[in-house]
Amino acid sequence: MDHEFDPDAPARDRILDAAEGLFAEHGFDATPTSRIAERAGVPKGLVHYYFRRKPDLLEALVERLPHPVHGADVAVAGDVLAGLRALVAALDRALDASSVLSHLLWREADTHPVVRDALLRRSGELEDAVREVLATGGGAPERIRGAARLLAAAIGHRYALDRHGDDDRTDMEAELSFVAAGL
Repeated sequence: MDHEFDPDAPARDRILDAAEGLFAEHGFDATPTSRIAERAGVPKGLVHYYFRRKPDLLEALVERLPHPVHGADVAVAGDVLAGLRALVAALDRALDASSVLSHLLWREADTHPVVRDALLRRSGELEDAVREVLATGGGAPERIRGAARLLAAAIGHRYALDRHGDDDRTDMEAELSFVAAGL
């Protein structure tokens, strides 16, 4: 599946687009940089100019993942459940915008520490966002911290399963209601 590139797009972006597509199709280890250069329409040396080592491409792709929404941006004053629903909807939109990239990075996390570390940081950001929403309802900080950890794990699990191609993303209403009521 060859991608068409905007010839006016910066070479670095074309290289990343090509790497993302090829890594998703064939895997990181099975994709030579020469093939990335060919697909991006650039000389092979330009790939190495922007990315000294092939793992640097993975690192740059991690940075392309949308950052989790800040809980404060979606929180609904006085209604924790509505804030949690808004947070999950915002996360869904972000995931839909990068589903191929998300799938690729989850797959490569087992063998590439830079990807694993970045995904762990993203999990922490997700937990922080959930905690920000939960804190709007008041409650003991240790209960909020525990509930945020639990709900962030459930959301992360949902997205991890989503990468396996199931188009029916599970509804989180039961989990969201449970956590909101428990605070």
